Amino acid sequence: MAAKRDYYEVLGVDKGASADEIKKAYRKLAVKYHPDRNPGDKEAEEKFKEATEAYEILSDDQKRPLYDQYGFAGVDGNSGFGGGGFGNSHAFHDFSDLFGGMGGGFSDIFEGIFGGGRSSSRRASPNAPQQGQSLRYDLDISFKDAVYGTKADIKFSHNEKCSLCGGSGAAAGGSRKNCPTCGGAGQIRRQAGFFAVQQTCPDCRGEGSVIDKPCSKCRGTGVEEKSKRVTLTIPAGVDDGKRIAIHGEGDAGKNGGPSGDLIIVLHVDSHPNFVRNGQDLYCAIPVTMAQAALGDTIVITTLDGKKIDFKLPAGTQNGKMLRIKNEGVPIINGNRKGDLYLKIVVQVPVKMSSRQKELLEEYLKLDGATKSPQPLPLSALNG
Repeated sequence: MAAKRDYYEVLGVDKGASADEIKKAYRKLAVKYHPDRNPGDKEAEEKFKEATEAYEILSDDQKRPLYDQYGFAGVDGNSGFGGGGFGNSHAFHDFSDLFGGMGGGFSDIFEGIFGGGRSSSRRASPNAPQQGQSLRYDLDISFKDAVYGTKADIKFSHNEKCSLCGGSGAAAGGSRKNCPTCGGAGQIRRQAGFFAVQQTCPDCRGEGSVIDKPCSKCRGTGVEEKSKRVTLTIPAGVDDGKRIAIHGEGDAGKNGGPSGDLIIVLHVDSHPNFVRNGQDLYCAIPVTMAQAALGDTIVITTLDGKKIDFKLPAGTQNGKMLRIKNEGVPIINGNRKGDLYLKIVVQVPVKMSSRQKELLEEYLKLDGATKSPQPLPLSALNG
């Protein structure tokens, strides 16, 4: 059997270390080697035990002087480790003081392991009403339906209260009683050396109660799976990834608790001619060189098929972005819309008649275009 290491060496502190330094050193080791973080690791378990024993002695104002003067012999009968427990040592009276500033529930974890009263007092009763599980349903909709709204039939399955037992889980003449294994707590306490670990009761599976005569339809679960169809109203203006909750259409609750929700996640298809940015719509509109140069009244077909007469200004350049107000995406539950933006694409003819060529050649002579164009400023590349 290996010889015991000096307690100060175990915690990695000097003999003159303050109480705060000892506490800080132990907290670091306890977090690192705690069995919950190292399941099945015997070496980590031994290191945890060793650090805990060292802290129990060095944090005690009466035991530490005895250890400093007489070593292990001075604390053999007083360490509190005899009999497989921590005895009445004050070292473990308040884990919230030791671990409370760390977050992540370490105070609760340690109090639950070593039998602290505060954690167990906050634990909800396993027989208390519990809300049912919420369900997710992914729905594909068209780009147009997302902009203007629609209705959709949703078919799904969820757990409802058993129609035979009414959700009790018990057959006629049967009843639900406190679990004899855990006494209704839903948890059992297992002792391993000086460790006491709480686990979910294997007989009632954490419910805290058992049924002496289970329902034949639901086999004691109190719920049965059923298919259901609902009509979902999708408001105008929804976007990809939008979530719509239908309250109470998830799984049934337990012990009289409310049902969960059905969460609809929308996936919006793309459109071949329109794109969306927030509440605005964008599309590309082709025009001829003559229309761009002279201006014209053109007819724009919106996403919903409406025809709008639009005056194209004379001298419109290729790539120019023009706006039609209030023809974009409706604001959800509002009375306004975004705008429709038209990106003008000036199309250069590829095939021309002899007359078209003749007129363009005449225009080229009148235009006086230079045959030695100079590079424009770099800002033109971003125009």
